[in-house]
Amino acid sequence: MLIHPWDAAEDAEWRAWLSGHDFGQLIAGGTGRDLPVVTPAHFAFDGDRTIVTHLARPNPIWPLLAEHPRALLTVVDDYAYIRADWNTAPGADPAFGVPTSYYATVQLEGDVRLVDEPAAKAELLDKQLRHFEPDGSRAPVTAEDAPDRRLLPGIRGIEFTITGVRAKFKFGGNRTAEDRERIGTELAGRGGRLDAEALTQLRRRG
Repeated sequence: MLIHPWDAAEDAEWRAWLSGHDFGQLIAGGTGRDLPVVTPAHFAFDGDRTIVTHLARPNPIWPLLAEHPRALLTVVDDYAYIRADWNTAPGADPAFGVPTSYYATVQLEGDVRLVDEPAAKAELLDKQLRHFEPDGSRAPVTAEDAPDRRLLPGIRGIEFTITGVRAKFKFGGNRTAEDRERIGTELAGRGGRLDAEALTQLRRRG
């Protein structure tokens, strides 16, 4: 991924952003494959270097992770299309403006540990449940009692240890304050699906 200096994220910046996200795409390649396997998944990030998730046992990613226990996890959000006329500098002809995209993304490289032992899987699932359902209405997962004892064999767990990060926050960092203010006004007026989130990033990074 191309990351210009003005789009690069600081360590604390990407960690704070990722801590507010819990859905991404797990990507793994393998010998003899033309393309990698890309699997959407919910996950829980501990804020430091560990992510946990789980997938159904028939998922095609398992043989690849067994062969080479490394993967990428990528998360993208806060994206918005910036129209050509918005992105045109004052005095230039907007008919020949160049549109662009604003977005935040974190791409994580990691070592993968497959979790198959029933008690360890139950513990991993509880970590995810505490993240997604902090009210605790779902009973703790157990490898010993029904119905969990019957259901656990249908999944496998993943402990993903972060070994490298590429983080990019592309929100007009190479434009003037005047340009960013003008684009921000347009985003606020359009009110598209993620325009408010992109606007927040634009102003935060300005």
